[in-house]
Amino acid sequence: MILSRSTISTPIGDMLALASHEGLCALEFVGPERRLSRLERRLSRWFPPHEIVDGDTPAIVRSREWLAAYFDGSNAAIGDLPVAMHGAPFEQRVWRALLTIPPGTTTSYGALATALGCPGASRAVGAANGANPIAIVVPCHRVIGSSGSLVGYGGGLDRKTWLLEHERRWSSDRLF
Repeated sequence: MILSRSTISTPIGDMLALASHEGLCALEFVGPERRLSRLERRLSRWFPPHEIVDGDTPAIVRSREWLAAYFDGSNAAIGDLPVAMHGAPFEQRVWRALLTIPPGTTTSYGALATALGCPGASRAVGAANGANPIAIVVPCHRVIGSSGSLVGYGGGLDRKTWLLEHERRWSSDRLF
């Protein structure tokens, strides 16, 4: 399998985009190294054998357009962006649930576990959330601790804070 690779610049750092013939399969901030090592392990597991080539594909071009609209504040809906979420069945359930969290809102790991019908599985939800290979698009940054604290984000808590502040524009409970 051929995976295409490109770098996408964003206001909060460069991102590595990978796409298969199905669509965007990874979108990670460049660094920290442990995240990229984790991504390499995931690619070996879910895309064997694969070769990575540099270049844009329609999915990467569309991802770049989506990110530009997201960061300029004009769109946060996934719409027609093709994503290829490869992972264990439970991970995929969690990632699909993440896609239902509206921009400008947050939920907790426990609430997400309950919504999935697994009320005692908040740690498993946290692990699946942390394994999400498609940052921002699959909005794992919208999941916070039950106390309301910002916990865990592969791109760093500073980016998580930035993203949540950025998304306040889409919050439905604002007066102005």
